[in-house]
Amino acid sequence: MAVMLSVFLLTGSIPGTAAEENTEEIEMSDASETDYTEAADGSTEEDTSAGNTENTDDTQQNTDGNTEEKSQEEPEQEADCADDTADQTEILEQTEDDLTGGTYETQVFNMYAKLRGFHLTSGNTALAIHGMRSEDAEKGSTLSDGAATGKMFDDFEYLASNGMIKSYWNDNYSLIHKVNDLLDEMSQNPSLTEGDLVNKGEALFVRAFCYFNLVRAFGEVPLIDFKVYDAAEANVPKSSVAKIYELIDSDLTEAENSLPRTWEQLYVGRLTWGAARSLHARTYMMRNDWGNMKAAAEEVINSGLYNLKTPYEDIFREKGENCSESVFELQCTATESQPGSNDIGSQFASVQGVRGAGEWNLGWGQHTATQELADAFEEGDPRKDETLLYFIRNGKDDPESIPANKPYGEKPISNADVIAKYFNKKAYTDPAMRLKFTKGGYWVNIRLIRYADVVLMASEAACELGDLSSARNYLEMVRARARGNNIGILPEVTTNNQNELREAIRHERRVELGMEFDRFYDLVRWGIAKEVLHAAGKTGYQDRHALLPIPQDEIDKSNGVLVQNPNY
Repeated sequence: MAVMLSVFLLTGSIPGTAAEENTEEIEMSDASETDYTEAADGSTEEDTSAGNTENTDDTQQNTDGNTEEKSQEEPEQEADCADDTADQTEILEQTEDDLTGGTYETQVFNMYAKLRGFHLTSGNTALAIHGMRSEDAEKGSTLSDGAATGKMFDDFEYLASNGMIKSYWNDNYSLIHKVNDLLDEMSQNPSLTEGDLVNKGEALFVRAFCYFNLVRAFGEVPLIDFKVYDAAEANVPKSSVAKIYELIDSDLTEAENSLPRTWEQLYVGRLTWGAARSLHARTYMMRNDWGNMKAAAEEVINSGLYNLKTPYEDIFREKGENCSESVFELQCTATESQPGSNDIGSQFASVQGVRGAGEWNLGWGQHTATQELADAFEEGDPRKDETLLYFIRNGKDDPESIPANKPYGEKPISNADVIAKYFNKKAYTDPAMRLKFTKGGYWVNIRLIRYADVVLMASEAACELGDLSSARNYLEMVRARARGNNIGILPEVTTNNQNELREAIRHERRVELGMEFDRFYDLVRWGIAKEVLHAAGKTGYQDRHALLPIPQDEIDKSNGVLVQNPNY
């Protein structure tokens, strides 16, 4: 049967089988006329405790989980395709006979599609949990749009009944169950091929990724590393954080031993040794395990597989997708027949797009940068203009008050009641692509691991271990790329004081990785979350808010097996 490769990799939908990802897309049809209503519970259906084994309703949601469906715009088709969709066109021509790897490839490609899901990486659920809780990002949009999201994640008024928290829990466990099902199937095969073992490595990475999400967000969670045949089997008590990390370490070690260093261009975006080793370094970082963190990060650096040669201003543009510093990014695309579809793309850009009208109706306007982040950049740091998208509010702001946004020279116009000052430029789309497809930016890849992050991990670990020379060298690699040919900015850090160097590295993580994932978790692991958040005006944060409450539905269904996190 000739099945297009893109169907596998981008959608995970296999013709001739039951649809596993029956998603309905939502696109803002007119942000100027639509106010999103609050949902008490917009979570997906679940079948078991500790997350559903088969997530049957993965409807994409607006603001706080509302599943109100929006009409899709008719695309205009005047401009040429940009590079990312042109590259995907070659993939469209491939058939199942062209696939390399193992027998289990279709199940694995389904996992890639799930990773791109609204609640895991692309929607406001993920952005709220990973980004909005920091001092550098906030809910944005208008006061009324997603007000509950603001209370929950900007103000730390957590509710165990919240639909977004529930969906994040469910979707991580849904993927874990898919991995467990595949591993169980593999265990019954006495003659796994080399390709099968690669597929296994991809699946193990996914399970480690999901458990890393869960352990950071909730702390102790149920550890389910087996196929669930009956819902009651998944009703198990929470395991310790140490036990969760034992499984993560085991999964990533095996993935590192089986995944290839590189893939041919046809399979761009598939998991590699470098992705697994880099994620492993990140898990050590969360545990302040400096020795293992340094070893993992340096192995990636010394592999020579990645570099920082891509100019910073190109990384987050369409032409910068899958560039030389891309360690792992989720592949999204659009076609003339599917210009705005979650089947092959995502809502990552539209959730963060300019909330305006007409030409400037680019999205929901959520996950916006704060003035605190703007003020954090050193004088002349070009990364500021590549992180903050400047805009004016309709009828309120002087167009001359902002610079034109590079590289397109645009001055976006938002609705008058938008409360933010900066949108996230790392989700800013090419106007030619908007004309070709939709204004929603469904084709924008989601960068999950960049090489610059790995280099900064090596720098931080070296600093904490007292290897200040290596720490400075790694730090300079990142600053030198940002500096470019302008020697008058971003001077080399030369201090021999460990505390000063530590602060310089922390600063660099903040500005290099601004508006990407996990600033909040940096604050937590450094033990400075309360201090920093209170100074930024987020005084609702208390130590208990480092962890989210376990979804109340899961507590109730467990009949006393699951215990709520402290102080909830």
